[in-house]
Amino acid sequence: MDIYAIGDLHLSGDPAAKPMEIFGEHWQWHKEKTASSWKETVRECDAVIICGDISWAMQLGEAEYDLNWIATLPGRKILLRGNHDYWWTGLQKMRQAHGDLEFLKNGCIMLGSTAICGSRGWVLPSCTSFTVEDEKIYGREGIRLELSLMDAKSQDAMRIIAALHYPPLFTEGEHSIFTDLLEKYGVTDCVFGHIHKKESKGCIKELDRGGIKYKLVSSDVLGFKLYKIT
Repeated sequence: MDIYAIGDLHLSGDPAAKPMEIFGEHWQWHKEKTASSWKETVRECDAVIICGDISWAMQLGEAEYDLNWIATLPGRKILLRGNHDYWWTGLQKMRQAHGDLEFLKNGCIMLGSTAICGSRGWVLPSCTSFTVEDEKIYGREGIRLELSLMDAKSQDAMRIIAALHYPPLFTEGEHSIFTDLLEKYGVTDCVFGHIHKKESKGCIKELDRGGIKYKLVSSDVLGFKLYKIT
């Protein structure tokens, strides 16, 4: 099994209710480019982690077309919530509606002896706009990440891959509740999204630190191609 990752698909039905071309010409035909890369790369025995901002839908029912489209693509699909995934709801409801997809929430998903862990993450204290309310959510997301990592340890995972939507760090020397937890639990790889091509200048796109490989996998940063973790 190979494990891949991509983030920020920003789907909105067909025809697209929210065409992404308004954010730059490089977004033109992004859905088709992503599907082409996916089908050329991923086998049915492989797995793909989608690091949030999956669909612009506001309710689970409204996301049905986009989630079904993902389900038709090869491999196991592991979905993580992003800040724009307002359709995201209770785990049982999502599983009942889309049993052919796997949703990462407060636990881990085992791929053989490898655990996929993660949480949405949040704005970091280093951001100038960080507020008291942000601090509460930041701490809560740290708890969710640790629950996921603890689940991996309880299942004797030989390797742990972490997925976040928000970046766990922006600079080489930055530490956060997320980076501290990744180091504490011996994570080998951390993939994340949220930061797009036009915003990525000066942000960490790839970094090896403390035995962890960090990688920004937003779809437009990757040129709408999947990143191979293993």
